[in-house]
Amino acid sequence: MQFARVRGTAVCTIKYPGLEGLKLLVVEPVNKALEPIGPLQIAVDVVQAGPNDVCVTVRSREAANAMPEIKFVPVDLALVGIINELTLSDESFDTEIKKGWNQYT
Repeated sequence: MQFARVRGTAVCTIKYPGLEGLKLLVVEPVNKALEPIGPLQIAVDVVQAGPNDVCVTVRSREAANAMPEIKFVPVDLALVGIINELTLSDESFDTEIKKGWNQYT
C-alpha cells in the first residue's frame, strides 16, 4: 500500500470490459509526510476520490481484486481508501530479539 494525492482526471475513449463507469485519476505518490516521492500515475478510483484528496493505493493483483464487479481486469493501481486524518508518531520501536524464552520460537 502507498499514499497518493489526486492531481487530476484521465479520460479514455475505450475501456476494457469491466472498467466501464469507473473513473481514472492522475495520482502522485507521497510519503508519510505527504511529500511527493515519484512520478504521476494513473489509478482506477473505486472510492469516489476528489481533487487533492490523499488516498491509499494498492498495486498488482490487489488492485484488480478491488474492482467492484469483475475481478479479472488489467488494473495495476487502484485507489481503495480516502485518508481523512493522518497522525504521525515519532515513537521508535524496539525490534531486537532478546535472549530467553519466547513463545513464538
